[in-house]
Amino acid sequence: MIEKIIFNLLAFTLFIFTFLNLVRKNDTNYVYLLIVEFIGIVINFIELTLSKNFGIIIKLIMYFLSALIPIIIFLLEYKKNINFTEMLYLAIAKICFLLGKTESAEKYILQVIKKYPNSKRAHEALAKVYEKQGDKDKALIEYEQILQISSDDNKIYLKVGNLYKECKKLKEAKQIYIDILKEEPENCDASIGLGDILFEQQEYKEAIQVYINALRYNPGSYDLYYNLGMTYTMLNDFTKAKESYEVAARINTLSYHSKYSIGQLNLIYGELDDAEKDFELCLESEEVEAGAYYYLARIAVIKGELDKAINYANIAIEEDSQNYLKIIKDNIFVTIKNKINKPENIEDKKQHKFSEKEEKIFKHLERTCRLVGKLNNNDIKMMENIIKTKETEEQKEKNTDI
Repeated sequence: MIEKIIFNLLAFTLFIFTFLNLVRKNDTNYVYLLIVEFIGIVINFIELTLSKNFGIIIKLIMYFLSALIPIIIFLLEYKKNINFTEMLYLAIAKICFLLGKTESAEKYILQVIKKYPNSKRAHEALAKVYEKQGDKDKALIEYEQILQISSDDNKIYLKVGNLYKECKKLKEAKQIYIDILKEEPENCDASIGLGDILFEQQEYKEAIQVYINALRYNPGSYDLYYNLGMTYTMLNDFTKAKESYEVAARINTLSYHSKYSIGQLNLIYGELDDAEKDFELCLESEEVEAGAYYYLARIAVIKGELDKAINYANIAIEEDSQNYLKIIKDNIFVTIKNKINKPENIEDKKQHKFSEKEEKIFKHLERTCRLVGKLNNNDIKMMENIIKTKETEEQKEKNTDI
């Protein structure tokens, strides 16, 4: 009996409190919460009137509707500083978003922003909707709106920088990454973003310095080592590139991008057995499957295993018909050109999950494979020594100027 009296007092108090919020905030959406609470109170009233004990499930529903739900909502309003309407509409919008109904999600979020124009949660949710719709410019406006509300939000500032980069506004993105790294030198995402821009602007040495600085704070980062390997590749410093790729491969054994680049570098050095093992591992990944078969065919030709080469070449062409053009144009395949299957239609290159940066690296290494394929290791090392000597001379000149 005491339990029922306490529950009735609590439920009635919560009901009154909800009603007062409706009047005070002039927010009719509290009516929905009042209805939920009222249903719970009615169930309890029926139980008292009939002098019966309902089952445990009915009791749980009663407690949930008339007490637990309003308590949770009031706590969220107090601790998270969020209003009930904001909470309700954003929850509905999130459900719509997850169901792929982005237009409905946008409609509910805009209602929140109309009522609460300074709602960071609403602007961020709307930005995510625009990103989903592919409208990066609108998303950028929403994120910038958040920064006007709260200028010290580095997470959103970083998001703005990433969107600037995607929209090719590199100057603005670069400044944002620099600003973030001044405050948070350990910020790995900002370091990678800045490195990407320097890479795109062909400032490879500066990009390497950014990655090396970031590794002081993030020594176990696969992305930093992988990006470092790509940048060394563009400087033709294949020794350091391979070392970086190998560390990346050890950190993330499930990623085959680094193994693919290691395979290309081993092929450049003429280490055919190691390259073959690397590309065989790549066969487990659909992303690099066609390219791996192409290189395995190339290795088989060099080893004189022509039947094996023909088989690999045909699979490479089957996976990506563009490989046929590469094979017939490459003199190294002259012994098997007449024995490979010509595709009926040479389609546009398949879309892989490679970034523009990775595509650039793979093509650079592919060209290098063709150019230096006839050189031995001593020749390649001599080329690297020339590059390093040139770098040393440039540094000496800078020091002299200083």
